[in-house]
Amino acid sequence: MSDARANILARLRAAPRSPLPDRPDWTPPAFGESRLERFRAMLGSVHGEVVETTLAAWPGLLRTLLAERGVRRVLYGPAADVGAQLGRAWTADGDAPTLVPYDRPIEALKAELVHSVEAGVTSVRWGIAETGSLVLWPDAAEPRLMSLLPPLHVAVMAASVLYDSLAQLVAEQGWAGGMPTNALLISGPSKTADIEQTLAYGVHGPKDLLVLVLADQ
Repeated sequence: MSDARANILARLRAAPRSPLPDRPDWTPPAFGESRLERFRAMLGSVHGEVVETTLAAWPGLLRTLLAERGVRRVLYGPAADVGAQLGRAWTADGDAPTLVPYDRPIEALKAELVHSVEAGVTSVRWGIAETGSLVLWPDAAEPRLMSLLPPLHVAVMAASVLYDSLAQLVAEQGWAGGMPTNALLISGPSKTADIEQTLAYGVHGPKDLLVLVLADQ
């Protein structure tokens, strides 16, 4: 060990010890009946959009919303519950956008994914009202690129999986005993700022985020 390093370590060990500061009191927020309104307000503050619908009606509503945006090619996961429902509903609808299945290796899908897909539809594992965030748990049926690459991310979430806070979610879902291997926390569309603090959307991912909240049946 060099003399300089030894001297530094010796001084650190000899320094008087200060008592640890008291841990501040903190109670996770609880929004009660206003949980969904809090979620909507927080997501809306960062240019995300929340639309309420039902399990049966959301594919038809999504077709209308995408038509208003001029979206005609939509990426979906046919093996996922959300993707399977969308596929069944849109197959018989001649006016529905074209569905592009994520059922191939990325090498085979890359050109279409980058150049022609206009929106990606995924399910949502949980929502967080406090910050207006979505928690996605990507898997083979819905790989993470579905929510990260298309210009518009459509997220389908049941109202029953909306939590007040991340702390509540972590505690009630037992993350201390086994965290998800690849959880994504999404709080609005992709955004970044330059050195002059000019905010831009869609630079590193989707520029629009549409969340369909399905009422409890």
